[in-house]
Amino acid sequence: MATINADQFTIRSFRSEDEVSVVALWSACGLVVPQNDPRRDIQRKLKVNPEWFFVGEIAGEIVATCMAGYEGHRGWINYLAVAPSHRRRGLATRLVREAERQLRRAGCPKINLQVRTSNTDVIAFYEALGFRVDDVVSMGKRLEPDQP
Repeated sequence: MATINADQFTIRSFRSEDEVSVVALWSACGLVVPQNDPRRDIQRKLKVNPEWFFVGEIAGEIVATCMAGYEGHRGWINYLAVAPSHRRRGLATRLVREAERQLRRAGCPKINLQVRTSNTDVIAFYEALGFRVDDVVSMGKRLEPDQP
């Protein structure tokens, strides 16, 4: 696979006209699940630190995304995605490093993220970046349904 140099891959904040491409990317990466409407997730993110919703482009095409968040206690990474045809070229690492940089600037002491236990390749990727499995149970409670 070809190496992507810094001039070819650019990271910027999401713009509203990116929505269709971003949702298509998330679908191609298996990140869209029935209980989460990706368009609603985008609209929610745009209300809180929208500048931390990153897209990665090559030649004007969106090939990667990453959402970062921080509520004053812990940072979070969500929707890290790289198009299957562009994987294993360091793009995800660059997005995570940008998220880390922004979270550090905000005073964030620790980043959390969630990965499906069956997604062993992604777990190995995050471990290679220094993330470790915490001895916790991830729990959730839906306050607003995304589907009728």
